[in-house]
Amino acid sequence: MRKLSTPYLLLIPGMGFLFTFFLLPLLNLAQTSTQTPVGGGDTGEYEQSWRFANYLDAFLENKEQFGRSFLYALLATVLALAIAYPLAYTIAFKGGRFKNVLLVLVIAPFFTSFLLRTIAWKQILGEEGPVVPTLRSLHIISESTTLTSSAFAVVMGLTYNFLPFMTLPLYASIDRIDPRTLEASGDLYANGFTTFRRVTLPLSMPGVVAGTLLTFIPAAGDYVNAAILGSPQTKMLGNVIESRYFKIVDYPTAAALSFTLMAAILILVTVYVRKAGTEELV
Repeated sequence: MRKLSTPYLLLIPGMGFLFTFFLLPLLNLAQTSTQTPVGGGDTGEYEQSWRFANYLDAFLENKEQFGRSFLYALLATVLALAIAYPLAYTIAFKGGRFKNVLLVLVIAPFFTSFLLRTIAWKQILGEEGPVVPTLRSLHIISESTTLTSSAFAVVMGLTYNFLPFMTLPLYASIDRIDPRTLEASGDLYANGFTTFRRVTLPLSMPGVVAGTLLTFIPAAGDYVNAAILGSPQTKMLGNVIESRYFKIVDYPTAAALSFTLMAAILILVTVYVRKAGTEELV
């Protein structure tokens, strides 16, 4: 009996931690999202009135930020996938004895603060950085065009900051592919592109799905990149939630927005995973 109960006893600390720091705050957030202000909102106090219309009001008032958050997250995910897949493929099949060194370089940005990395991009894309003068000398952008405080800067920041989250799952998936499988494809007269399309990509799909989820989900809720690299016209939903909590002190709207964002991401993730044919990841 003791042996049978040991695994369940080992779960107690973890379950207790999740209950205290995840489930309870989530329940408190749900309760807050249906409150209404006392005295017309002048007192800064709220009472529980179970007003579920807060969700609809919050969504309609911030639907542009909703769409912008998912659009920026999608663009950053696609760009990260385009960069990370060749990188992970090269490390897995061509890295040789330098694999560990290359993997350390991939995760090296994590050794620096997320905030500092984002500020660095503001300098890179600034007037005195290397990007703008180069693009102007090539006549790709005009003399009056700037890259900071723009949607481009926000997407670039999201792509860079979450690139390791895309690269590592891809590497883990590609590295498990038996090279003899690729050789067998060549023996069957498949060219390089056909081998990639019919063998490599299908076998690496768990890594693609995991990497895109690990990139898209935090990118959709991010607010640091939009706050530092963007402008009022590039606000994401995370910026609205942060402002409602700490500046406007509108807790019910902030809570309703948070729950709506979580629900939307959950629905999108479920549909995406099922369409990708990897339901075991859910």
